[in-house]
Amino acid sequence: MARDRDEHPTPSPRGPAPEAPGSASRTGDVLDAYLAGREEELLRLTERLVAYETPCPPGRNAEGIQQFLAQQLAGLGAEVRTVPLYPGDPQVLARLRGRGGGRSLLLNGHVDVAATAPGEPWTTPPFQPARRGGRIYGRGTADMKGGLAAALMGLSAVLAALGRPRGDVIVQAVTGEEMGEAGTRTVLAHTPAVDLAVVPEPTAGEIALGQGGVVTGWITIQSPQTFHDALRRRMIHAGGGVHGASAIEKMMLVLQALQGLERHWAVVKAHPGFPPGTTTINPARIEGGRHPAFVADRCALWVTVHFYPGETDEGVAAEIERTVLAAAAADPWLREHPPTFRWGGQSMIEDRGEVFPAFATDPSHPGVAVLARAHAEVRGGAPAQAMLPSVCDAGWLAARGIPALIYGPGRWEQAHAVDEHVAIADLVACARVYARLIATWCEAGEEGAR
Repeated sequence: MARDRDEHPTPSPRGPAPEAPGSASRTGDVLDAYLAGREEELLRLTERLVAYETPCPPGRNAEGIQQFLAQQLAGLGAEVRTVPLYPGDPQVLARLRGRGGGRSLLLNGHVDVAATAPGEPWTTPPFQPARRGGRIYGRGTADMKGGLAAALMGLSAVLAALGRPRGDVIVQAVTGEEMGEAGTRTVLAHTPAVDLAVVPEPTAGEIALGQGGVVTGWITIQSPQTFHDALRRRMIHAGGGVHGASAIEKMMLVLQALQGLERHWAVVKAHPGFPPGTTTINPARIEGGRHPAFVADRCALWVTVHFYPGETDEGVAAEIERTVLAAAAADPWLREHPPTFRWGGQSMIEDRGEVFPAFATDPSHPGVAVLARAHAEVRGGAPAQAMLPSVCDAGWLAARGIPALIYGPGRWEQAHAVDEHVAIADLVACARVYARLIATWCEAGEEGAR
C-alpha cells in the first residue's frame, strides 16, 4: 500500500535569492548541503512511486500516482494541469515559472512500468519495494520511477536552497511509454516552447545524445478463396488445376526478402555512436490459418524495424514495401495477391502498433556541457557520451524541436528484469546532478539557449 503524502515534505518555493554569479562549485556545495540531510526522503519517494502498481500492459491504472505527483508539484509552487488520454491514465503537466530572463528546462518521465508475469522468481513482490545490499528493488526502480524521484528531489533542492531560478522548469509525468502510447505526444500539445529537455531513463552515468528509431508494422497475405485441406493435393501437384496457395507458406518468401534487406542495410547503412548492423528487421510475431481442415487463407507477420537518426519511419517502411513487393512479383500466386502493409500506430494495446522517432542532439549544444559539468562535479570524471541502446519518449521531444538529452540512474540490464533494482548511491548522485543542472541551466540568460 502507498504511504501518506506527508512522508515526502516539499520545501517552500520561496527560498533565499540566488547568489550572485560565481563558481559552479559554490552553488553545488549549497545544493549538496541541502540534499545531504534528505537522502531518506529521496529513497522513500522512490519507494512510494514504485508502490503504485502501474504495469503497461494493461495500463489504465495511473490515476493514483498521477494525483500524487500533481500534489507534489503543486506543493513546489508549480502550475499543474492534467491532460486526458485514456481513462485511468491522465497526463500531468506542471510549469514552475522562473523569475524571468533564464533558459527553460523540461523534465519528462513516464510513470508506467513493464508488466510482470505470474511465476516470475522475484525475491520480493515487484510492487513492494525493498532495500538490501545498497539497492532498492522493485518494478520501475530503474525504468524509470527512480529517475523521476531523483529529478523531483533535485528540483526541490534548487527551490529550497537557492530559490526560483530565472528560467521556467516544466515537468511532464506521462503514461504509456512502455507500449508506444501517446502520453508524451498528447501533453506536448499543451507544453510551451522549451530550450532543453532531459529524460531520466537509466543510462548508468552516460549522457545519451540520441537514439535510433523504431516502427512496427503488419505484413498480411490474404487469399481471396478458402480451400478445404483435401484440395491441397490439387494445389501443389502438376495437373491439379487449382490455382491456390497457403498464405503461411507464401509468407516464407516475405521472410526471405526481409532477411536479405536486413543484411543489405547492415552493409550500406551506418551512423556514429551505433554498432554496425543496428538497423534490424525483427519478425516478432506471426499469425495464420484458421483450422487444420483448411488451407491457410491468411497470414500476418508483425515486424519491428530499427532505423538510424536521419531516417524516418515512413522512409524505412517504404523501402521494406518495395523489397517485399518485388519478391512477390516474382511469384506467380503472390503477383496476383500481393501482401498488404500497415505501419505504426498510437498504441501497442489499442491498435497493435507503435513508432519512436530517431534523433541525435548536437554534442556542441550548451546543455550537453552543463550536464557534463554537473556530472563531473558529482562523480569526479567526465561522463561518457553515447547513443541510447533502446528507445524512449525523448524522440518525441526532439521531433517537436526541443534539444533532448537522456541521463538517469540505473542500468538497462535491470530495466524490465526480474528483481529490477537501482543502486541507492546512483539515485543520490543523480539527484545532485539534476539539482546542479537546473540551477545552472535555468539561471543563465537566454543567449545561446537554442
